[in-house]
Amino acid sequence: MIEVNDIHKSFGDTHILKGVTTSFSKGKTNLIIGQSGSGKTVFLKCLLGLFTPEQGSISYDGKIYSEMTDEQKRNLRQEIGMVFQGSALFDSMTVEGNVKFPLEMFTKQSQSEMQDRADFVLKRVNLVDAHHKYPSEISGGMQKRVAIARAIVMNPKYLFCDEPNSGLDPKTAIVIDNLIQEITEEYDITTVINTHDMNSVMEIGKKILFLKDGLKAWEGTNKEIFKTENETVTDFVYSSDLFKKVRQMYIEERN
Repeated sequence: MIEVNDIHKSFGDTHILKGVTTSFSKGKTNLIIGQSGSGKTVFLKCLLGLFTPEQGSISYDGKIYSEMTDEQKRNLRQEIGMVFQGSALFDSMTVEGNVKFPLEMFTKQSQSEMQDRADFVLKRVNLVDAHHKYPSEISGGMQKRVAIARAIVMNPKYLFCDEPNSGLDPKTAIVIDNLIQEITEEYDITTVINTHDMNSVMEIGKKILFLKDGLKAWEGTNKEIFKTENETVTDFVYSSDLFKKVRQMYIEERN
């Protein structure tokens, strides 16, 4: 579990985060949503330890990050998996090489142990015949799956995803959403996803945090978001005509 207590973050005179308090449970897909400039990227970077809040605290399974020693912080980083928006694969490495990279950097495993682990995670993300291909030789959806395999190769306790569906067609995006949710539940990971994809919100939003102007404007589940009367949330989530129709159908069914 990750617990966030009253964090504030500023850059010069610009106050980005203004006292956000929330928690993210393990075994659930926790989503962060909000308009551009709402503070969600800064918030995610604070969770990752890339930015240091001026006030408040962030705890990983009861251990406050700011109170950790340098060694404890290094150990924590090895328990974190990250799926970047653009996948961030190394073009000069094969799929297998990309997945093995964290093991080579941070473990003392033998070559056979690393090979077994890479084979396992690639099979888990349904990539059994792509080991020796390069990122340029596979589709965007396959690249995302490689990025997920690399993120989980160290068997992380925490998984962070920054816009994992960016650039993907709707059908492939659903495949990636389902894969992230399956892995989260299967391995009991604390997963936090920064997204603007409303399909993801509706499909896998077991916990949704909505940020607006650096504040927590709303939080709940994908089921509760249909019921909320919070205008700020409904204006954002149901901004498209399609989602307005979906919401109206839900209201009519309730009545």
